[in-house]
Amino acid sequence: MKFPLQAVAAVVLVSAAAGAFAQKGETVKIAWLDPLSGLMAAVGTNQLKTTQYFAEEFNRKNLSGVKFEIVAIDNKLSPQETTSALRSAMDQGARYVMQGNGSGPALAIMDAIEKNNARNPGKEMLYMNYAAVDPDLTNAKCSYWHFRVDADTSMKMEALTTFMKDQADIKKVYLINQNYAHGQQVSKYAKDNLKAKRPDVQIVGDDLHPLAQVRDFAPYIAKIKQSGADTVITGNWGSDLSLLIKAANDAGLSNVKFYTYYAYGAGAPTAMGAASDSKVYTVSYAHYNMGGDMQKSIDGYKKKLNDDMVQTSIHHVFSLLDNAFAQTKSTDPVKVAAALEGMKLKSFNGEIEMRKSDHQLQQGLYITRWEKKSAKYPYDAENTGYTLAPVKYYEPYVASTPTSCQMKRP
Repeated sequence: MKFPLQAVAAVVLVSAAAGAFAQKGETVKIAWLDPLSGLMAAVGTNQLKTTQYFAEEFNRKNLSGVKFEIVAIDNKLSPQETTSALRSAMDQGARYVMQGNGSGPALAIMDAIEKNNARNPGKEMLYMNYAAVDPDLTNAKCSYWHFRVDADTSMKMEALTTFMKDQADIKKVYLINQNYAHGQQVSKYAKDNLKAKRPDVQIVGDDLHPLAQVRDFAPYIAKIKQSGADTVITGNWGSDLSLLIKAANDAGLSNVKFYTYYAYGAGAPTAMGAASDSKVYTVSYAHYNMGGDMQKSIDGYKKKLNDDMVQTSIHHVFSLLDNAFAQTKSTDPVKVAAALEGMKLKSFNGEIEMRKSDHQLQQGLYITRWEKKSAKYPYDAENTGYTLAPVKYYEPYVASTPTSCQMKRP
């Protein structure tokens, strides 16, 4: 599957020396490495189109005058393929990398960039992580060259359980997650946070299943039904969430509510439909009905591509880089990395801050509920007639979690 690279207004020759000045019209290549094949292709395809859309928006008007060019490569959700894709991107002149699906590929990028930057001074690379949320990436395995703009698993669970603790109807919780770092962390933090905030709640199931391999979740739904659970917590994404919800609706699991991380992801709204009305909640840094400039982008994206923009964290990648380019008057990743540390911006979800100690973006989070679209919340998700409506907003300090990162700076 091939996707066109974004057209650029001009190409200029840039000095190879570190510290080259950013000039109006200078082109910066960003390598985008995520799945465009396999069960998670729909997710990756949506994220690529969102990346290209925002690149076009920022190319029309930004602070630095720099032009963004996206070099898209299918990493097949594989760490090995990711390493190979990164080498290809480097050969094409990319010094910035974007990735978001899976902590395995994320760690592969971090390891490769650490080695590259140590061995090749003057040719450093920088990694902007827009969706890989394993807390270890900004804790024990943190890297100076890695910046995460999504909220990590622990932050989202902090906000989600802060909301859940006040829901009196939650008594029995079933955990079902993908069997890799993120899913394992969702399970861990759910149990820890519920124990602290709602010790009366029973955990009646805790399943881990293979990532992007299950095509029929009916056996898992049968276990949930048998457990007597009134609530499910899942960090599943992509086909693993849409197929899980579809199986729940097919089985008539009408008395169980789902608390999710990714109900806005490609395919999930269609799976939910009318059957999930008021039964699915999600936690995120944004939602479909944001208002303001972000709403213009969300609506413009749908009008142009007949698709829903769901990964608005990608906007943070471009806004942070653009501000760093303008501040340093340079596109050199060494100078840009230094400028990003501690950077504060007013964004679509309030004030954001790239925490210097671990390069984890601090930001406000929303709890949303799946319900019929309305005059107040009119966005029509995947043309279902339903939307995710905000029910609670938490300031950055509520969901902020401590870090154990011992940052090694060059």
